[in-house]
Amino acid sequence: MSSTQLAIFASGAGTNAQKIIDHFRADHSINVAMIVCNKSQAGVITVARKENIPFVILEKEKFTAGEFYVSVLREKKIDFLVLAGFLWKLPVDLVRSYPKKILNIHPALLPKYGGRGMFGNHVHESVIKNEDKESGITVHYVDEIYDHGKIIFQAKCIIEKNETAESLANKIHLLEYKNYPKLIELIVNLKNIVKT
Repeated sequence: MSSTQLAIFASGAGTNAQKIIDHFRADHSINVAMIVCNKSQAGVITVARKENIPFVILEKEKFTAGEFYVSVLREKKIDFLVLAGFLWKLPVDLVRSYPKKILNIHPALLPKYGGRGMFGNHVHESVIKNEDKESGITVHYVDEIYDHGKIIFQAKCIIEKNETAESLANKIHLLEYKNYPKLIELIVNLKNIVKT
């Protein structure tokens, strides 16, 4: 059976992307085939270059129009999309072209603290301000609404009395690194079993 081709969509430093790449480095059934980014100066582009993985810098108008990048992904035979700190909402055409084949990780326990503008420290500051006792990560399928698709997995961490957005972010990153690559592997393999 041919390997499943993953595209990682990211907007930032690429730390999650790096962990995913590392996880699948020796796995011949799943291949990180492309990095997709909306910022030419993002750290994830440096990761792509270092790992010798092809990358695409998105043009906003073409992306929001929807169909152009669907054809780009199809040409590269991309089977599955993984969002790892990607800040743009996916266009409807793209979501519908990959039904239940787009995963996102969110740095909070959805349905709380999701939606437009809720990313990075914006999320952690809100969690601390509201005096929540715990936070965590949520992995979910992507649909046509921000942070809305079916929840697949959550992992939690305790919020300490003197927690800061930065210290909470560190805890969240550890949960992401530990869980996201393994979960991607599990879901892709389950899809492949169902397909055969």
